[in-house]
Amino acid sequence: MKLGLFGANMAPHADVAAVARAAEDAGFESLWMGEHVVLPDPQAPPSPLPPQAAVLDPIVALTYAAAATSRLRLATGIIILPQRNPLVLAKELASLDVLSAGRLVFGAGVGYLEPEFRAIGANFPERGAVTDEFLDAIAVLWYSANPAYDGRFVSFSGVDAHPRPVQQPVPVVIGGHSPAAFRRAVARAHGWFGFALDRARAEECLEGIARAKRDVERPSGFGDLEITVAPRGPVTSERVDAFRSLGVHRLVALPAFGASQDELLSLIERTAHTTG
Repeated sequence: MKLGLFGANMAPHADVAAVARAAEDAGFESLWMGEHVVLPDPQAPPSPLPPQAAVLDPIVALTYAAAATSRLRLATGIIILPQRNPLVLAKELASLDVLSAGRLVFGAGVGYLEPEFRAIGANFPERGAVTDEFLDAIAVLWYSANPAYDGRFVSFSGVDAHPRPVQQPVPVVIGGHSPAAFRRAVARAHGWFGFALDRARAEECLEGIARAKRDVERPSGFGDLEITVAPRGPVTSERVDAFRSLGVHRLVALPAFGASQDELLSLIERTAHTTG
């Protein structure tokens, strides 16, 4: 079982570099960072955080962590893709992959906070279709000799973008717990990310992924879908075994939002010895 750590960019008083070094030294495989550009004020469901919550941009924070580490995988877990300009995002992510010598994991999802989309000026009603086009457009920029794309939501030609990512291809992970997210992961990604799940809910999601595998075609070069779960509650040896039995490949430890540096370091120490 691979181990990851979530949320070092959501700990306002923690040194991201120090936390990343501690995770790498403890044997963690990856560092995962989510995002919210803005948050609804006042907080209202389904917003997960109060509007004053400090959330560093994940690409900036992961780049900072990259400079302090040498092995740790650096995962956007997840980027709210339809809120981003895909060409600018492709440049930012490729830059992170180059600066980290090929350690990027590109995690993406469609998002769910309508007030955030409205404030940014992003397309909330069609966010699923936007996400699919943006994934395609980013892949064109990263891998095509003469990049060009003509879609409903993004269109470009007669341009190029370098440097290309070191990794060919960059691992793509889709987050989300809906049938559409399962189909997107099977059809377009190397992995799937389930956030804040207990074992029963993770099992339901994996059953949904199995149904998606029957409904949509998986590209032949993608290999098996890698399953990542950030479990609700502590990562213990018993829970590692329980999630492993479901076919989960990676568990990502979840700190409390706003955790202190000491709390993050303690979580790393407690989790590091759970995989045997």
